[in-house]
Amino acid sequence: MRAATIRDGEIVVAEHPDPVPGVGEVLVRVHAAGLNGADLLQKSGRYPAPPGHPQDIPGLEFAGEVVGRGPAAERFAEGARVTGITGGGGQGELLTVHERQITPAPDGLDWVQAGGFSEVFTTAHDAIVTQAGLRPGERLLIHGAAGGVGTAGVQLGHAIGAHVTASVRSRELHDGVAALGAHEVVFPDLLADRDHEVEPFDVVLDLVGAPNLAVNLRRLAIGGRIVVIGVGGGAKGEINLHALMSARGRIMASTLRARPLEEKAAAARRIEREVLPLVERGAITVPVAASYPLDDAAAAYDRFAAGGKLGKIVLDLG
Repeated sequence: MRAATIRDGEIVVAEHPDPVPGVGEVLVRVHAAGLNGADLLQKSGRYPAPPGHPQDIPGLEFAGEVVGRGPAAERFAEGARVTGITGGGGQGELLTVHERQITPAPDGLDWVQAGGFSEVFTTAHDAIVTQAGLRPGERLLIHGAAGGVGTAGVQLGHAIGAHVTASVRSRELHDGVAALGAHEVVFPDLLADRDHEVEPFDVVLDLVGAPNLAVNLRRLAIGGRIVVIGVGGGAKGEINLHALMSARGRIMASTLRARPLEEKAAAARRIEREVLPLVERGAITVPVAASYPLDDAAAAYDRFAAGGKLGKIVLDLG
C-alpha cells in the first residue's frame, strides 16, 4: 500500500507492506483521512505514536470501507462504511483498527467530510460533554474556534442548547464560525481586555494553552469548568489559585490518542448515541477548508501549518 510517510522530518508518499488485521480488528480501505495538530508534532519528532501503531505513518482519523476481518471481528461486514479514530497510520491506503473504536460512517457526509469527522468530534464531545458536563442554557467559550476541534465544539454546544461564544483571531473567518452556530464571535484581545464586560462562562474549551490561563480564570462563572485540550500557544503558565477558589472552579485537561481501547470504545459508543443522529438530521456537519490527493500530502501539511482556515484539511485517497 501507499501512505503519507515521515522521512527525516518531511512528508513523502511511500510504499509499505499491507497490514493484516489481528483479533477483533478490521482491515479498512481508507477513502479519506483528516490532518490534526498531533500529525504535525509527530512529523517533527515531538509526538511519537503509541506502541502498536506505525511510527512513520501519521493519521488519527479516517473514513473508509471494511475490506477484511480478523478473528472474532463480527460487528462490521465487509463493504461497511466506517469512520473512526486510531493511534496512527490513518493516512495510508489500508489500515487495521479494532472494531470497537470505530463507528458507522455518518449518513449525510461524503468521504472527505467523514474523513475529518471522528477525531475532532470525539475530542470536542469528550471535553465539553463527558468531562465538563455542558448543559442547556449554560455559556460556553471556545478558544481557537475556527479549527477542526473548534468548529466541532461550536456545533455541539449549539445543538446542546448552550450559548456559544467563539474566540477567533482572523476576521475573515468570523462569519463562517457564526454560521456554524456561534451566538457571538469575538477577537481574543477583546476577552483579554479588563475594561470589556463579558457575562461569565460556565465552560471554557481551550485549544491554545498557557497564554489563556489568566483570561479563562477571570471570565469563569461560579462553578465553571475549564477544559484544556491544546497547548499550541504554550504549555507552562501561572495559575491564580485565588481566582480559581473564588469561582469554585475546576481545570481539567486530556488527550485522546494514548487512551486504552476500553476508553476509546466507550467514547465511540457515545459518538454513536449522541452525535451521529445530529449529523443524520443535518444539525451538524464537517466544514472542510481544503482537500488534497495522497500524492499532494506534503502540500496538505503545508496548508495545515499555515493556519487561517475554517475547518478541516483532509487527504482524499479516492
